[in-house]
Amino acid sequence: MPGVRNLTQVEATKRAHLLDVTGYDISLDLSTAVLAADGRTFRSTTEVRFRCAEPGASTFIELAAESVRSAVLNGTPVDLSDWSAEKGLTLSGLHSENVLVVDADFGYSNSGQGLHRTVDPVDGETYLYSQFETADAQRVFACFDQPDLKSVYTWHATVPAHWRVVSNMPVRSEDPAGEGLKTVHFAESPRMSTYITALCAGPYHEVRDTHDGIDMGVFCRASMARYLDSDDLFLITKQGFDFFHEKFGVRYPLPKYDQLWVPDFNAGAMENFGCVTHAESHYLFRSQVTDFEYEQRANTILHELAHMWFGDLVTMRWWNDLWLNESFAEWASHWCNTNATRFTEAWTTFLSIRKNWGYRQDQLSSTHPVYTEMPDMEAVEVNFDGITYAKGASVLKQLVAYVGEEPFVAGLRAYFGKHAWGNATFDDLLTELESASGRELRKFAAQWLETAQVNTLRPEVTIGADGTYEQVAVRQEAPAAYPTLRTHRIGVGLYDLADGRLVRRERYEVDVTGERTDLAELRGVRAADVLLLNDDDLSYTKLRLDDRSMATVVQHIGGFESSLARALCWTAAWDMIRDAELSARDYVALTLSGLPAETDINLVTATLRQATTALTLYADPAWAPTGWAELARTARDALAAAEPGSGFQLAWARAFTSAARSEEDLASCAAGWTAPARRPV
Repeated sequence: MPGVRNLTQVEATKRAHLLDVTGYDISLDLSTAVLAADGRTFRSTTEVRFRCAEPGASTFIELAAESVRSAVLNGTPVDLSDWSAEKGLTLSGLHSENVLVVDADFGYSNSGQGLHRTVDPVDGETYLYSQFETADAQRVFACFDQPDLKSVYTWHATVPAHWRVVSNMPVRSEDPAGEGLKTVHFAESPRMSTYITALCAGPYHEVRDTHDGIDMGVFCRASMARYLDSDDLFLITKQGFDFFHEKFGVRYPLPKYDQLWVPDFNAGAMENFGCVTHAESHYLFRSQVTDFEYEQRANTILHELAHMWFGDLVTMRWWNDLWLNESFAEWASHWCNTNATRFTEAWTTFLSIRKNWGYRQDQLSSTHPVYTEMPDMEAVEVNFDGITYAKGASVLKQLVAYVGEEPFVAGLRAYFGKHAWGNATFDDLLTELESASGRELRKFAAQWLETAQVNTLRPEVTIGADGTYEQVAVRQEAPAAYPTLRTHRIGVGLYDLADGRLVRRERYEVDVTGERTDLAELRGVRAADVLLLNDDDLSYTKLRLDDRSMATVVQHIGGFESSLARALCWTAAWDMIRDAELSARDYVALTLSGLPAETDINLVTATLRQATTALTLYADPAWAPTGWAELARTARDALAAAEPGSGFQLAWARAFTSAARSEEDLASCAAGWTAPARRPV
């Protein structure tokens, strides 16, 4: 498969000032996917119309083809001697108005780049789908492949007659194209970037629905049709549309919204405008799963839906703001999940799963700031990670807390209104947020986005003889190699133990700055059984508990009514073991004592994974067999006590089979262990 041009930011900036791309007309002959002997290449003919601000100037167009049949610029053949897939095609002597026609043969992909081709092993049918992010549209048609050269697109595809073809816009018409073939013509699209254009083709199974004037479709391979639970997929999508329409103040701008679950996908999903692709292997469930998996799928559906506004309608100018594109969708999907779907504890999942991913990657030697300069496309490829997604979303969540949700939403609406169908930067968003909130945000943004690693917030507590706080302070720590101390907007929760329940008596919201912040408002307040920093998980930080709070949590972590409060404590314990402040055996003991009563399936799933990791990586090898035996015993008991057929039963069954080490436990796994009958009460 040929390479692509490693476009630099300098080149892209110069070309964006020079050109205005007014339209693409793209014709693909995809009959070779099934009719040709090798099915290796397809023919693509592209007509590109563009203006040039400096007549007589030269530029280049990306063209990562296998071979070029012809290229004609303004009626004159283009010299192809200097063309290569890695360099593209040089265009000289430009007019003020230009028409370029390129006829080329491109390669089908089996790597998820360009136009991916898969043959279904079940029925032998062929499926195609495009994947163009970050700069792989040039593997399918000649294009100016950068996000700020938006244009309109008209697609045509010649395919076997029994295939369906899906693109960004609805089908306009179909024509016969020879024996067993047809050509599908699509309506012209609105303006969009090259990387979110799309075309998918094959004998896809299709289910359709409508909602609020939007035509919706879900697709999968024909052999996977029985696993396409379209009712749930449509439900989450409809709830997302209703929520985002209300909050963003801008309607989804296309006439239809299709989602395809495709095979061999090399990512989770892709936000092609109106033609979203999802990883079939992740999100079509062929056996029983828990609500953990269903919530992860809902989050992905809503993540891609949020991109229709933030990323597609308004697009980053250059890949420096890749973090913002992904972080916003990550934040918005959990925001929507919490408020609009049955997954009302989605912020708990965000902390226990996604945010922990960010914490983990931010503490590796490969850490980097959320915002990084992207000098060229090769630099972009290495930044699709937990810092770009999860830490960036955590910074946005902190920003929402810092300015307030209503001003944040007002700023978003102004941003969408001002930049719709165009390109913008994070600075443009900050301008609208500052205007809406009245807060200066540049310093805040710099300390959160331009520095790496994570802070730790540690309470310093003195309780007087009368049982009230004499002093409460928050000490902020930073790693020696990354000494930045940030401004944190955090909640401080006071929880009292009553009849085994930890009830929040009061909550304060404060700004923590510098090395030490005194919480004067707590002086003289009756001491709580648990003082919880970062209550409601507003900031991106590791936290610690004071001795009194830790002792209560060890015995009563299940007493918190809020799953988010429990998640904060579970996460604090996990951070402590990773930072060598808590032994592996104490962490496992906490897990085994507190987790069987946990009622949030996401916390059960995440914490069991971490207990397994603790035994594998952190435990004394001489003690580890004891820990495995204790985990297996607890999992077996919890499995027996769980409601039959429930997600908790499945989660504990997975934990038991993972922890089983003894001959007895392994024999139970091999024999297909079943829970004993419950004794009558």
